[in-house]
Amino acid sequence: MQDFVQLIQQYWRNYLYSDGYHFTGVAITAWLLVISIGIGFCLSVPLAVARVSKRKWLSRLVWLYTYVFRGTPLYVQLLLCYTGLYSLDIIRNHELTSAFFRSGMNCTLLAFALNTCAYTTEIFAGAIKATPYGEIEAARAYGMSPFTLYRRVILPSALRRALPYYSNEVILMLHATTVAFTATVPDILKIARDVNSATYQSFGAFGIAALLYLIISFTLVWLFRQAERRWLAYLRPQGK
Repeated sequence: MQDFVQLIQQYWRNYLYSDGYHFTGVAITAWLLVISIGIGFCLSVPLAVARVSKRKWLSRLVWLYTYVFRGTPLYVQLLLCYTGLYSLDIIRNHELTSAFFRSGMNCTLLAFALNTCAYTTEIFAGAIKATPYGEIEAARAYGMSPFTLYRRVILPSALRRALPYYSNEVILMLHATTVAFTATVPDILKIARDVNSATYQSFGAFGIAALLYLIISFTLVWLFRQAERRWLAYLRPQGK
């Protein structure tokens, strides 16, 4: 217990936000999670609409993308982005792409965003398909155009109902950020590995990391429960 406390006293800054030179630990993990989830969410909404489109070629293209990224490990996807793409002449010989893929952070964010976008697209597409037909018919009776129908009826309803499933994806994405150390990104697990190498106190080094992930996970769960109480209140049974 005393060794555990000493580790916290010595390395708490590294675990939380900085090693004195760069941002590290929780700060980097939170950055990876927020940016990848944000990009993935913004891309997944139009892709989910395309996924349920009656245009087969469009729906199949989105299906192929989600199939590939959901069918391969995130770790492999990160390796392809971090080392695989940079080995291609077309990437390495172009100034912009070469500069982008030389950064481990850029490669990690790209892999994470594409991965979570694939899962989120299928979640939202399923929620769109489950929209009650009566809501759609009522909107059409008001003379809404397809764009207005999606904007004012289908998407708001689908995103609300998808919230419990989407919260699971966010938690899983938090856990998936542990592979970021592969691209030398100093997230929580990378700091824990460095502390373990410096002190040989494996239980303490990785125990602190586990505790931090646990705190972040329960914070996210609490935030999503509050969102569900607010935006899904109409689905709860009402008392007399």
